[in-house]
Amino acid sequence: MHEIGYLHLIPLLPLLGAAINLILGKRLPRPVVHFVACGVVFAAATLALNAVFGDLYPLWKAGRAGVPAVSQTVYTWLHAGDFTLNLRLVVDPLAGVMILVVTIVGFFIHVYSMGYMAHEPDYPRFFGYLNLFTGSMLILVLGDSLPVMFVGWEGVGLCSYLLIGFWYQKDHNAFCGRKAFIVNRIGDFGFLLGMFLCFVTADTLSLAELRDKADLFRTVAWLGMPIAFWVGLLLFVGACGKSAQLPLYVWLPDAMAGPTPVSALIHAATMVTAGVYLVARMNFIYILSPAVMAVVALVGAVTALYAATMGFAQNDFKKVLAYSTISQLGFMFAAVGVGAFSAGIFHLYTHAFFKACLFLCAGSVMHAMGDRGDIREMGGLRRRTPITHWTFLLSTIAIAGIVPWSGFFSKGAILAGAFGAENPAFHAVGMVVWVLLLAAALCTAFYMFRLYYLVFSGECRADEHTKAHLHESPPAMTIPLMVLAGGAVVGGLIGITMVPRIDLVSRWLAPVFGTGPGAAGAHHLSLGTELGLEALALVIAGAGIGIAWRLYHNGYSDLVKALVLSLRWAHKVVFNKYYVDELYDLLLVRPLRGLAVLCHRVLDAFVIDLVIVNGSAWAVDFLGRGAKRLQSGDVQRYLVAILVGVAGIVFFASRPSASFTAPRQARVGAPWQADASPLLRSGRELTFAWDFDGKGKFEALGARPAPHTFAKPGKHRVTLKVCDRRFGSSACRETVQKVEVTP
Repeated sequence: MHEIGYLHLIPLLPLLGAAINLILGKRLPRPVVHFVACGVVFAAATLALNAVFGDLYPLWKAGRAGVPAVSQTVYTWLHAGDFTLNLRLVVDPLAGVMILVVTIVGFFIHVYSMGYMAHEPDYPRFFGYLNLFTGSMLILVLGDSLPVMFVGWEGVGLCSYLLIGFWYQKDHNAFCGRKAFIVNRIGDFGFLLGMFLCFVTADTLSLAELRDKADLFRTVAWLGMPIAFWVGLLLFVGACGKSAQLPLYVWLPDAMAGPTPVSALIHAATMVTAGVYLVARMNFIYILSPAVMAVVALVGAVTALYAATMGFAQNDFKKVLAYSTISQLGFMFAAVGVGAFSAGIFHLYTHAFFKACLFLCAGSVMHAMGDRGDIREMGGLRRRTPITHWTFLLSTIAIAGIVPWSGFFSKGAILAGAFGAENPAFHAVGMVVWVLLLAAALCTAFYMFRLYYLVFSGECRADEHTKAHLHESPPAMTIPLMVLAGGAVVGGLIGITMVPRIDLVSRWLAPVFGTGPGAAGAHHLSLGTELGLEALALVIAGAGIGIAWRLYHNGYSDLVKALVLSLRWAHKVVFNKYYVDELYDLLLVRPLRGLAVLCHRVLDAFVIDLVIVNGSAWAVDFLGRGAKRLQSGDVQRYLVAILVGVAGIVFFASRPSASFTAPRQARVGAPWQADASPLLRSGRELTFAWDFDGKGKFEALGARPAPHTFAKPGKHRVTLKVCDRRFGSSACRETVQKVEVTP
């Protein structure tokens, strides 16, 4: 592993930019805020390009055994006993793809934000959060150990909360930020448990050392499953939270409450791809358990189809794109779940370009519409916003999967990987995933072109005031759109799987994921089969586009209105997102809120506040007031109190005890002797009375009465009553002993 000395600057520069704008931003002119925010990301992108193509590429081209990588050990972070954890940053082929996507796409989102947020009064805070987000994502990607990754993981989670709720003055925005934060914490708990299990198993958290000790995870642990299954499942829970997969996807549509550049940054290049990156990075664990691979593939495929159907009836521009993001992430998880790790990362890379462009186009349209995002009020915008129209159309074609746009090649690689997948735990998983993804591809082409036609074709449905102010966005917004649209068009040409020589993506990532079927679960198809699958996917996409054109090419057609009326219940269910949020609210939110209220009112308000805190204060006050009255300074009262105390001591100290010794067993007709004479040694004037039949009548007197003869067998109660004649009947004690009498 080659050591270089500047890797720490790649995440550090955005973090420094965040510190400058958050601390000093209000005192700086806006051009300086622009320069700092965009400049640090541009510098990080330059260093990333140098690290990948200047330092890593020669090592990769040399083709040596192992994973080519460049690294830097910044400092020793943790040291406890025999355990040492370094803050170590590594760029291998997988991390190289990720840092280029994060920095390059992130840079253009920063540039776009200069125009979009031009009228925002809290300008420096926004760019500070963007820089902090970018730096956190770079830490996540570059970290060479799970704890370092987790620092970046939590960093992007915090920044998502800050950016989604950026306009916190509105209660809805603040609620959406909290929702994202809480749902991500659920997934993060799974990440932590998986990390702890890794440490218990391998006694290390370094990714390189975990890879070397991967055989330890084959050990069978619980329910007949190897440790690799449980580690993979727990890490996948964390990935589901961060990458919005079933059942933890509900935060992502509400993330649209933040400014549009935030949506592009979260949904395209950074946070939501973190879960896919985690699974791909831990591929050496996942391939040890076909069962957990099947879980990942099926959850991804079901999420892809499920989220795609929710785009059919949504009317909010950005929410349609949000459900599209959830669906495309499902494609990526399905890919890594069937073992096509390179295809999943390839789609992550192409998705970053066309989805960032789509979101930024949405912001450009909303900018032209006076911040309105309801597509029912749009239409006919292709003439008023030509650059936004063409860039949106190119990116829509890419996500639909039309040749030769980038989405065609990355989706085709995923479908081919699913079709050829073999899984010993679930033999049909590949075919099931392939069918679900084909259906999702049909839905994707339909709802994306539905969105395109309703926004850009037909006649504008906005009010006259809005129509009069429609305009194209400034160059600061349109130039990033053109660059990203260009990436959406040609970015897929580097990963044409049908021609191995120009399939640079698979070749580049091969050292990380392996090349053979046994290494990463990949299965190569014949050229004819792969061409047939690509043709089928193209037909499916074309069918989705055709249906969308028939229904929406000139706005809402009469057929659409008739379908909505005839299938009103189905439209209502899809429009309300299958009522999943309402179900979560009923089953989880309300019971937990009720429990919280109960704990507040009973434990906090009553037990802690009233009883413990206020009660203890009241008791101290009461005792203090009583002591105050007793301490009057009157000597006569003090003497009386002393006399009463002495009398009490004498009285209770001289009260007799009433114990005696006797055998616990006796025979019928045999004499039985009880003895209380040791009490006479105390010198007190004691009297003794005995009751041998338990009827309350004391028949015998004296400390040692004559032996008693029991007439019948069974249990008998013998009672001794001792009195002190000096104090009368108030100084008497009784004691009882049971005697077992046998024939």
